[in-house]
Amino acid sequence: MMTAERIAVPSVHRNPADGYWVRTFRRYVAIGDSSTEGLEDPDGEGGYRGWADRLAVIIANAQAEPLDYANLGVRSLHLSEIRATQLDAAMAMHPDLLSIFGGANDLLSVTCDFAGIRADLAAIFGEARSRDSTVVTFTMPDPFSINPFGRRLHGRMLHFNDIIREEAERYGVLVMDFQHYPIIQDSRLFSEDRLHGNELGHKRVAAAMAWRLGIEGAEGSWADPFPEAVPRLRTREQLAADVEWARRYFAPWLGRGIRRVQQGSGLTAKRPVLTPVPKH
Repeated sequence: MMTAERIAVPSVHRNPADGYWVRTFRRYVAIGDSSTEGLEDPDGEGGYRGWADRLAVIIANAQAEPLDYANLGVRSLHLSEIRATQLDAAMAMHPDLLSIFGGANDLLSVTCDFAGIRADLAAIFGEARSRDSTVVTFTMPDPFSINPFGRRLHGRMLHFNDIIREEAERYGVLVMDFQHYPIIQDSRLFSEDRLHGNELGHKRVAAAMAWRLGIEGAEGSWADPFPEAVPRLRTREQLAADVEWARRYFAPWLGRGIRRVQQGSGLTAKRPVLTPVPKH
């Protein structure tokens, strides 16, 4: 049984300026797949930044207390692999805040084990909540407006998001329900691969997560639409763009799947231990 001194419990205080309750955190650990790792949000040094790194900075800047942060996310992992390879390491750091997102790679597989997804989420949520960690996750946006194969994934996405909501409610986990915010489906927030967020997309996700957590100073402008509508291509231009996307991204992904080559094989977490987050 863990002693109370070893559990990192978030403090909550009333902001004297406006009277609402504010959360502060001491140890934040992020687990997940390529989204958590930060793919397609380059850090300028050959690696990736991403929404979880950006969220850590937002939290650190908003509070007087120091924040330590670790990011265990590794691309291409299924949810069962995240549970098997990251959960124990995360819990060993005694986080008072844990973010978890995984399952996208499960949905992209030929077959999708929804019972397994539910069991893995329940195990991750349950373990973290039993340690008094605040846990936050998010639902998937509808890929139909972003990806030529989005229509095929629409039903899976709806089922997956329902599982997230149900298990989160069961364990007291915070959910940023992106499915209900149209801005997150805007193609301008996605990279050329039409799967991962770009820099602007990761910034919006980080701002949304801070807002959902109730971080001091976080507000809802992340959900504001762009002032201009998405430029619409002519049918021929759209078809040409889709063919080029399939050549550059879908065909190599499909080939790796056929050969059972895992993109993240051999990779390790970019920030495997808790380190202080500098204030900016």
